[in-house]
Amino acid sequence: MKKILLVVLLTAAVNVLSAQEDTIKRTIEEVVITANKFEMLRREVVQRIDIVNIKELQWMNSMNTADLLSNTGNILVQKSQGGGGSPIIRGFESNKVLLMVDGVRLNNAIFRGGHLQNVLRIDNSILEKVEILYGPSSAMYGSDALGGVMHFITKKPVLNQKFGGSAMLRYSTATNEKTGHIDVNLGGKKIASLTSVTYSGFGDIIQGSNRKSAYPTFGERPFYVERINGADSMVINPNKNKQAGTAYMQYDLLEKILFQQDTRTSHTLNLQYSNTGDVPRYDRLTEVDGNGQPKSSEWYYGPEQRRLASYRFDKQMKTALMDKFSLTLAYQNARESRNSRKFNSSKLKSQFEQIGIFSIDMDGYKKLKSHEINFGAEAYFNNVKSTAIFTNVNTLGETPADTRYPDGSNTMNTFAVYGQDKISLVAEKLFFNVGVRYNYSVLKSTFASTTFFAFPFDAVEQKSGAFSGTAGLLFLPTESTKVSLIASSGFRTPNIDDLTKVFESEVGKKLIIPNPNLKPEYTTNFELGIVQTIAGKTKIEAGGYYTLIDNAIVTDVDRYNGQDSVLYGGVMSKVYSSQNKRQAYIAGAYGTLGMDLWGGFSVTGTVNYTYGRINEASGDTPLDHIPPLFGKTALQYRNNKLQGEFSFLFNGKKDISDYLLNAEDNEIYATADGMPAWNTLNLRLAYQLHKYLNIQLACENILDTNYRVFASGVSAPGRNFRLTLRAAF
Repeated sequence: MKKILLVVLLTAAVNVLSAQEDTIKRTIEEVVITANKFEMLRREVVQRIDIVNIKELQWMNSMNTADLLSNTGNILVQKSQGGGGSPIIRGFESNKVLLMVDGVRLNNAIFRGGHLQNVLRIDNSILEKVEILYGPSSAMYGSDALGGVMHFITKKPVLNQKFGGSAMLRYSTATNEKTGHIDVNLGGKKIASLTSVTYSGFGDIIQGSNRKSAYPTFGERPFYVERINGADSMVINPNKNKQAGTAYMQYDLLEKILFQQDTRTSHTLNLQYSNTGDVPRYDRLTEVDGNGQPKSSEWYYGPEQRRLASYRFDKQMKTALMDKFSLTLAYQNARESRNSRKFNSSKLKSQFEQIGIFSIDMDGYKKLKSHEINFGAEAYFNNVKSTAIFTNVNTLGETPADTRYPDGSNTMNTFAVYGQDKISLVAEKLFFNVGVRYNYSVLKSTFASTTFFAFPFDAVEQKSGAFSGTAGLLFLPTESTKVSLIASSGFRTPNIDDLTKVFESEVGKKLIIPNPNLKPEYTTNFELGIVQTIAGKTKIEAGGYYTLIDNAIVTDVDRYNGQDSVLYGGVMSKVYSSQNKRQAYIAGAYGTLGMDLWGGFSVTGTVNYTYGRINEASGDTPLDHIPPLFGKTALQYRNNKLQGEFSFLFNGKKDISDYLLNAEDNEIYATADGMPAWNTLNLRLAYQLHKYLNIQLACENILDTNYRVFASGVSAPGRNFRLTLRAAF
């Protein structure tokens, strides 16, 4: 830890968005859309926001979208498997962080509260930029935006370009990654089309071989399970650093069609499809019982499909009601499954979820003298079908199995209205932002079968409303100074996963049953942020926040008909349910300091600190999902053809005393002391071979350090060489 802090202080050097002399001016004038759903200058956004533009996306050259977020140095990403990645923003994760693609919510009625991998189903090869909004954003975006919003914006079709596009080939050694991508643009005067195809195949991850002396075997994979001659067998792994069971593949398709009706009116059709092969749940495959026997022979997510079809209408006008109007109609369809089989069992359990979501989102903008008003309404309609089967792996015979969610109909419909006003108190100097939203949700699930358990009700129904608001003061005393003070609230409405899940965890030990009495969970956040530029070449940014959490949903012991244990599937199981029980707080701070140097050199970096506790009668206890100190520093160089970066990524130690045990921090995948501190050295180079051809070389984790990110059940890649060819045409 001392070494990490010393490096941070010595290089406190450390956030600038480009090595060019106009960097600071360009970033101040950068346009963002996530803050209020219409374009506005980044300088006039009261909340902290990060932007990763297309040049930076290509320069980062990340294997997937989860790694992209991790490489910003401001987001920690937990991983449970090779095909996993769960971003954490300010101590909030999974269904407490809102994901959006091209203005459409990805969070659905079965987003769970543990660790999610949905962000990986977004193709980072076709992204135009990523906007990350930090802190509660429910006044603008509704439920789930407790920690913030991550908005992934794909490329747009280009008019008046008869034929153009780009292509990319990439290979990585530590993951045996093989990725290919191509996108083609065909553009006329009024109509343009963009077509994109990406394929990625990943082998088993080779973890680092250099371990701390205190943990000489940490993360080793001594064996894996194979079925040989009809029997499960433990097979010795010839390379203990090769994490057998982390390989997977994914492909992504996109088609966008733009019709520019006139200079003020446009129509966009957006079609996206993502699919994977089987994605093994690596952490579960490494678990052993008291006798050293593996608990599972198989545990994998079946093909994860994501479909999106949206139509967007944009209109600029000059009426008494509005100056800009946007309408988005969208339909999403997602399919996922969980498949598990215990060691030496012939019974494979498969649970399937199919979810369809129709949405409508209307947004308006009006400027009235000193007021800039945003307002709108939205509706989302979720429909979930849950099925399950047992398959005998010897005979292939199928029998009914217990479903993850009620096996009848499951619907969750949400309606909302919002309004936000940016008031100019002193022209171009002092602004006051105020916003409010009201959400109303209706959820209903029905039980069609009583084969495994007979509840005293055949349906669970809930109706709930939630208000949220924000108020912020933005002071711009000079072109070089920005001071923001904000108070905001966030909420998350219980979804089908919270409210109606019937989930058996380790037969005979734990059974989670529905709780129709759940209420929304809330946060209240207070934040101060300062940005200062000096001489156009140095940028200092610092801020702190304090977040109160109320009515947080936790899983805790319960009773059913007065009994603390019930017979479920022929086995006596202890009863649990989701409950509103937790009051907690999160305090944090962030800082960046960067500068352009000389001769094309610059220094970049970030540092983030988060502290979270649950308020208990007996005293405060640790809150889960709270990352240790982490950040990134880098020395960059750029000229007309050559670009290079030498970077240092670091994480502090997460002591076991700071874990929330038996929760989502996954102490079973750490050491007895917690998760050790780690740091990596990394080198990246890019050279413009030709006007239309670029080559990129990288060596990540140069010292082959063995490490795991906090709460992860899989170790990170060791020394990794990456070669990428990019072409534009």
